[in-house]
Amino acid sequence: MHVTVNGVRLFVEVLGPKLVPDGPRMIERPTVVALHGGPSDHAHMRGMVERLTDVAQVVVYDHRGCGRSEPGDPALWTLDQWGDDVRGVCDALGIEAPIVLGLSFGGFVAQAYATRHPGHASRLVLAVTGPRYDIDLATEGFRRQGERDGPGRGETEAQAYAAFAARPDRETIMGFVAACRTLYTTGRTLDADLEARTRTNLPLTLDFFARVAPAFDFTEALAVVETPILILGGDEDPITPPGCQDALERALTRAPVRRVRFANAGHMIAQDATEAVATELRAWVAG
Repeated sequence: MHVTVNGVRLFVEVLGPKLVPDGPRMIERPTVVALHGGPSDHAHMRGMVERLTDVAQVVVYDHRGCGRSEPGDPALWTLDQWGDDVRGVCDALGIEAPIVLGLSFGGFVAQAYATRHPGHASRLVLAVTGPRYDIDLATEGFRRQGERDGPGRGETEAQAYAAFAARPDRETIMGFVAACRTLYTTGRTLDADLEARTRTNLPLTLDFFARVAPAFDFTEALAVVETPILILGGDEDPITPPGCQDALERALTRAPVRRVRFANAGHMIAQDATEAVATELRAWVAG
């Protein structure tokens, strides 16, 4: 379905019931609002959040400009606006005290939301993300992962990523995807069907990495957040390696934080550590 939020129609899916029968009464479950990464669409995280539907209602949507949502004004493809849209989705659907889960790029959006609307969420999950887009850490992350696959490989992957980070365009993103995409998972295997059905707005993606990514930094702003936060990361993540989660922990000076690192897991933690990630998320949501 589509819901109008802050002037654009966003594509929204609701997974699982809010109320479940328990004898003579109805039990109310928490609502998880899931923020996809990319920026692409929600397809790649659907399997991850569907595993929560026995303990929560899950709302997942495509950010403005992404997937099946309307693009709106490209000047509003900003983290401030995407963060305000999280609050807007909740207001439009009558969601109170949501548990907001941000994955990768969605983690940047979750931080924008949390710092612009402190106290609105009951809990937060920041998965495979950091307080800023750290090109140096990511370059070394791709070099390290490339080296795991053979002598001399790491420099090729690091250069492909660095070229894209320095000049995001159609040529450099194709080189980056060809050299680095499989490094997102330690199994080095991607779901071809999932990749094919994921919708990506290439102009938005290039605009984000050229204009938005180099400029934002939530390090200081996160000091206003007091909401309990679960930080998840993979030890073998090339693009948001553990150093990014270290920076999150340091910046969250007022929020209760639980940090979980998954061994032998890359950026796609729900693929590399499926059961362990599901266990942590279900415990956090149910708790």
